[in-house]
Amino acid sequence: MAERDIEFIQGNYYHIYNRGANRGSICFDDEDFKDMLHRMRAYCQKFQITVIAYCIMRNHYHWLVRQDSTVEAGLLPQRVFNGYVKRFNLKHNRSGTLFEGPYHAKLVEDNEYLSYLPRYIHGNPVKDGLALSPDLWPYSNYMEWIGTRSGILVDHNFINERYPNRADYQRSVLNYLTGMNQLPYAVVHYLKSLYDIP
Repeated sequence: MAERDIEFIQGNYYHIYNRGANRGSICFDDEDFKDMLHRMRAYCQKFQITVIAYCIMRNHYHWLVRQDSTVEAGLLPQRVFNGYVKRFNLKHNRSGTLFEGPYHAKLVEDNEYLSYLPRYIHGNPVKDGLALSPDLWPYSNYMEWIGTRSGILVDHNFINERYPNRADYQRSVLNYLTGMNQLPYAVVHYLKSLYDIP
């Protein structure tokens, strides 16, 4: 594991993300997406890590998680992708690394980041032109957030504390995507730094 200036502590929230090598695909088909999600569920349960928001795209992923035990949240991507990459390479007759490097992890300690990050994560498929609306991309937990799909990779208590009316969250994501509700400068600066965008 590469060295990181981050300490994984019980009760903290972390944004974990990575993208494919040379911006290439990390999922080619529905089976790949489902396999990754299956591994996420299994290791989240095993390590007592709660998924707040996630989105798996064709060439990158974003997870917002909370570490609920002493098992470090940084183990989640290691364990998920150790098996996933082996299966992916075998299935697609490829070899070598799948990702551009070790996963990235950021401690989310500011409540403003914690409030806006799910919108950014759930808005990714629309921003990347893969879906006309977040609810049309099945590989995120946006539909769990707005109450139109049941799933276990979500924390309903977290959502209810911030959005007792699920329609308010749906509105806030759509406002963000249409530019009606801009993210605060500090949040935009942080998110742009993830991809080295000027």
